[in-house]
Amino acid sequence: MKFEDMFTRLLGHEGNYSNDPNDAGGETKFGISKRSYPAYDIKNLSVEQAKLIYKRDFWDALNADNLYDGVAWQLFDFAINSGVGTAIRGYQRALGVADDGFFGAHSLKASNAMTESDQIMRVISERMRYMVKCKGWKDFGAGWINRMATNLYFGADDS
Repeated sequence: MKFEDMFTRLLGHEGNYSNDPNDAGGETKFGISKRSYPAYDIKNLSVEQAKLIYKRDFWDALNADNLYDGVAWQLFDFAINSGVGTAIRGYQRALGVADDGFFGAHSLKASNAMTESDQIMRVISERMRYMVKCKGWKDFGAGWINRMATNLYFGADDS
């Protein structure tokens, strides 16, 4: 299971068009926000455009093709909500290495030494620790927790 399957899974999490004034991303479709992609016509964004953005700016940036499938999914979803750098730093903390945001030789060695299921559980734990500190927790925390709870099920299935 790689990017195509993960993208389909992602669309199950991400909604259609919204423009919630309480959402820091503002205008959003398929999880792509106007704040992050000001040059795009978000309201008319196609699934294919969203797929290209997610592949280029998230999946490839995480080097996800070189990770366990279940870990790749967790990091991909984490990065979509919180940014690629935040997801990598959370992954590094989960692996017990310096969280410098650069996934290099030390991180790879730690990744290769840990089981997929242990990595999944630790990544979700790091994500939860991060999310409860976010400014939007009061308004969006219940949705974020439900998303991570669903990801626990995916983690059980993936590993």
